[in-house]
Amino acid sequence: MANTTLKLKDGRALDYISNTVKSDKAILFHHGTPGDCTAWSSWVEGINEVKAIAASRPGYGHSDRRRGRNVAADIDDQSELLDHLGIKKFVSIGWSGGGPHALNMTRESRNMGAITLAGVGEWGNEDLDFLNGMGPENHDEFGAALAGEKSIEEWMIENAHDLKTVTGAALISALGGLIGEADKKALTHEVADEEAAVFRRALSVSYYGWSDDDLAFVQSFGFKLSEINKPTLIWQGDDDFMVPREHSNWLAKHIPGAKLNFVPGHGHISLVQNYRPEIIKQALNLLNS
Repeated sequence: MANTTLKLKDGRALDYISNTVKSDKAILFHHGTPGDCTAWSSWVEGINEVKAIAASRPGYGHSDRRRGRNVAADIDDQSELLDHLGIKKFVSIGWSGGGPHALNMTRESRNMGAITLAGVGEWGNEDLDFLNGMGPENHDEFGAALAGEKSIEEWMIENAHDLKTVTGAALISALGGLIGEADKKALTHEVADEEAAVFRRALSVSYYGWSDDDLAFVQSFGFKLSEINKPTLIWQGDDDFMVPREHSNWLAKHIPGAKLNFVPGHGHISLVQNYRPEIIKQALNLLNS
């Protein structure tokens, strides 16, 4: 697996990983919040049929910040990366905060579809109570984001260090009310060590990727879900306190033709740990349809 940076046209660095498969077809992964491209390392390494790619959004890992970005803006960096790698067809997969970024890529002409895994819904809609069912930590965090950039920066100064230095052994405690029983069981020693390493790398340079994600999520996405005309598959469990079930229900309601795959008894982490083969199979089917 290659881990490198691409110098974008505007001079910023984009941090990404990819497998060694030579193909003009790809699966493009979008990490959660907070997170970086290495969240998908084992997925990328395990795909042999097509190119597999994951980039760190601006401000995470070794990707330079893009201040003031919204979800829609991410298409610029991702499309430039796809050009660089010679990709002609791709499918996007996004987990958690990466969900809307995966949906955003359906606007790209080369896109063949999107898959969201416990993806975030859009703020500011009367038929989605965004914070309902989330753990108390998310209420505090998004409350700070709603108060503006200065407020969320103060919150990050107070809270980001814990995840920047977190170990696998301390992860369950660090996540607190954001995880239920399903996710606690999914966080085996190995999985917890991997997740903690992602958090440490994601925040190693700054917390700006995280804070800019939060600011992006308390405004509209910048594109219309009703205009998505690519196949969209949505996965969700009901033991999820990071992105509750109602978010995926709402997405399925507002995206034309979207198919919701609800899996009872699963949480935010257990979902992606247990259903990887099925998700990858779906992506390959979309890519080859």
